[in-house]
Amino acid sequence: MESLTGHVALLATGGTIASRVDGAEGATVAADGGSTILAAAGTRTVAVEVVDLMQKGSYLLTFDDMLAVCVAIRAALHSPATLGVVVTHGTDTMEETAYLADLLHDDPRPVVFTGAQRAADSPEPDGPGNLRAALTLAASPEARGRGALIVFDGEILALPATRKTETTNLRAFGNPELGPAGSITPEGEILLGPAPLRPAPLDTPPTGAGVRVDVIACYPGADAALFVAALAAGARGIVLEATGLGNANAALCDAVRDAVRDGVVVVTSTRVHAGPVRGVYGAGGGRTLEDAGAVPSGLLRPPQARTLLQALLSLRLPPEEVVRRVRQRGDPDLLGPAPPTDRSPDSPSAPGKADP
Repeated sequence: MESLTGHVALLATGGTIASRVDGAEGATVAADGGSTILAAAGTRTVAVEVVDLMQKGSYLLTFDDMLAVCVAIRAALHSPATLGVVVTHGTDTMEETAYLADLLHDDPRPVVFTGAQRAADSPEPDGPGNLRAALTLAASPEARGRGALIVFDGEILALPATRKTETTNLRAFGNPELGPAGSITPEGEILLGPAPLRPAPLDTPPTGAGVRVDVIACYPGADAALFVAALAAGARGIVLEATGLGNANAALCDAVRDAVRDGVVVVTSTRVHAGPVRGVYGAGGGRTLEDAGAVPSGLLRPPQARTLLQALLSLRLPPEEVVRRVRQRGDPDLLGPAPPTDRSPDSPSAPGKADP
């Protein structure tokens, strides 16, 4: 790849890509700054401006930390010389921060998240290769207009419905609904399929503080005690990690009905790896939950459903508007590729033509 005019902004937040074993504790902790992880990647195909935002494992992040990343992305894109943005981030909650960035992103330039499964001081770290791929993708015109992306182990993934699927394997992320958006070789060759439809971006909440959203798991014999405790703690939104197509039981359905009546937004997701959430079953199942006022999350699993719900509630939108937007964002028809136009498929800008 030839050197490009302009630069990529590298926003470093910590994570395994920046982690080393602490000699005193014997535990792996975030230690390296952005310049150190950039030096390890050894790339000089594009100029890079480094910003150290934080140095945390992503399991420590709050919603306001995630918002701070999004604000930093917008600040980096304020410069017309910025070709794109790369965020290095821990894998544990990358799917949430990257999804929030995608929800708020209102610029055609790419935002690419990456990280590592092996620490920086491991004998064969995967972070440098992932970072090289991310920098190449962020600088490429092929990635424009696609919102935020995750790059890991040569795969490019669009955010809605993407999740961490492996605890230790190098290919840490997957999208069981839509598959990868494309791939990138170690030499920097990029292949991308048709760009997806993108709903209009959300406004950026000033803060998520004061808006509590909890995830409550459903399981055999579950009662409503944890659900009611979340409400008592001040939750204004609850995501049910339901079973199957999105099922619970009679006790939880009754609790949902009371909560919705009090203005709490309840979203039904599922613990199942793949497939949509739909209200089909009665007697406490998903159909009963919908009748009680819960909204199905579509293809969004609990981490992203919760991120969306907290973002919407942080904007102080009325519950009925929050429900409408949750339905829209989880709609399978809006997460797939954009429909073809009547432009010639030979045109390099035709939406249905894969990039070389």
